[in-house]
Amino acid sequence: MLSRESLVSSVRTAIASTASLLLARSLKLPEFYWAPISTIVVLLSTINPLTLGWQRFAGTAIGAVIGAGIASLPQHNWLVYGLGIFFCGILSSASRLGAAYRFAAITLSIILLIAHNRPPWLVAVDRFIEVSLGIAVALLVTIAWPVAVQEPR
Repeated sequence: MLSRESLVSSVRTAIASTASLLLARSLKLPEFYWAPISTIVVLLSTINPLTLGWQRFAGTAIGAVIGAGIASLPQHNWLVYGLGIFFCGILSSASRLGAAYRFAAITLSIILLIAHNRPPWLVAVDRFIEVSLGIAVALLVTIAWPVAVQEPR
């Protein structure tokens, strides 16, 4: 049976992710789809988006910097990728931003695992903008249209 909470969550997520998509496209971001994906990840988290919102921005920045650094190396392979994920976790934890680790690892993976034809630092800046835009839209929707976050059963 469709509950009111499920209906509201579905409408809210659809509106927010569509807004994020349209905004990213209007800004002519090269891989605009990361904005709505980030909006969905944040809004459908089991943790209130406002609780860890700023750490998600920080994690995106950490992953972008480490990812760009690794992508700038003459060669990188699965071992270097794994070390990058490791360092995202260490840096997030050392900075007391443990919750940033998820977004750091995601951003690093986007930069390193998808083929790009542009310099790594430009790719990293674009990923930071695209993912951060999605996070920002999710946070704005959370403030403007609050709903109760339900714990998974």
